[in-house]
Amino acid sequence: MQISVVIPLLNEEDSLTELHDWIAKVMQDNQLSYEIIFIDDGSTDKSWEIISKLFNKNKAVKGIRFLKNFGKSQALHAGFAKAQGSVVITMDADLQDSPDEIPELYSMIINDGYELVSGWKKKRYDSVISKNIPSKLFNWAARKTSGVKLHDFNCGLKAYKKVVIKNISVHGEMHRYIPLLCKNAGFSKIGEKVVQHQARKYGVTKFGIDRFIHGFLDLITIWFLSRFGKQPMHLFGALGFIMFAIGFTFAIYLGVDKLFIDRTGRLITQRPQFYISLVTMIIGTQFFVAGFLGELILRNKPDKKRYLINKELNF
Repeated sequence: MQISVVIPLLNEEDSLTELHDWIAKVMQDNQLSYEIIFIDDGSTDKSWEIISKLFNKNKAVKGIRFLKNFGKSQALHAGFAKAQGSVVITMDADLQDSPDEIPELYSMIINDGYELVSGWKKKRYDSVISKNIPSKLFNWAARKTSGVKLHDFNCGLKAYKKVVIKNISVHGEMHRYIPLLCKNAGFSKIGEKVVQHQARKYGVTKFGIDRFIHGFLDLITIWFLSRFGKQPMHLFGALGFIMFAIGFTFAIYLGVDKLFIDRTGRLITQRPQFYISLVTMIIGTQFFVAGFLGELILRNKPDKKRYLINKELNF
C-alpha cells in the first residue's frame, strides 16, 4: 500500500462524504493504492454512521471510534498504530486541507528523500485576531525554542515516511509538535510545502484562543523533555548542587564569623544569613531528590494507551 490517509475528527458529519469522495478521486486519478483511516474522537453527531456507510461503499475506508473525546493527539496515535501505507498523510476533516496536495506530498517523501513534510498555510482564511496573529506568534516561539525551521507547526496536513510514525509517541496535546518529536527521535530530514488553505465550509471550529495558551505551555514542556526528559538528574542535580553550595557557603561563613570574628554575642539564628543558608540547602536537597525520583520513574514507566476504542471498521 502506498498511502495511508489518517483523519481525526469530531462532529464533522457534513463534510465526511465530500472529503472521502475528493480523496478517492485524487487517488484514482494518480493511480495510487491507499487506505483512509477515520478516527472518530467521541463525536455526538452522525459522524460514525457516515463512516460506516463510506466503509460499505469503499473497502479502502477504515474507522476507529473512541468511547469519548480523548483529543487530537490520541486520535493521531491510534491512526498511526493502524496505518499500513509506505507514506502516511494526516489531514483535518473540515475540508480546509485540500486532498489535491497529496500526490506532491507523497512524491516529496518517496522521490526527494524527506522523512517528514509539513504543510504551510501561507495564505489563510481564518480570523485575523483569533487565529492568524496568535498562530504567527506561536510558530515564531516554536521555531526559536525547538530549532526546527517550519512556518506552520500546527498545520494538520503533513506527510510522513512510515518508519517515522511507527517510532514516535503522540500524546497529551503534543500533536502541534510532531516535527520536534520526529527531530528528537533522530529523523532530521524535515521539509515544508506551501499548501492551499480553504475557508471552513461546514460547522464551526472546535478550537478557541485557549488552544494557543495550551500550545505555549506544551512548548515549554516539550522543550524540557527534549533537553532533560531522558536524564532529569542533569537539570535537577545541577540546580540542587548550586543551591546546596550557596547554603553551605553561608553556613561556613557563619561558623567562621561566630568563632573567630564576631564578638557581639549575637545568636546565629538572629542573622539573616542563617535562614538563607537553611532554605537553600533544603531546596538543594529537594532538587536532588526530584532528580532521583525522575530517573526512577523513567526506568519503571509502563507504556500504556491513553485512549479507549469503542469500535473499529476493517482492521
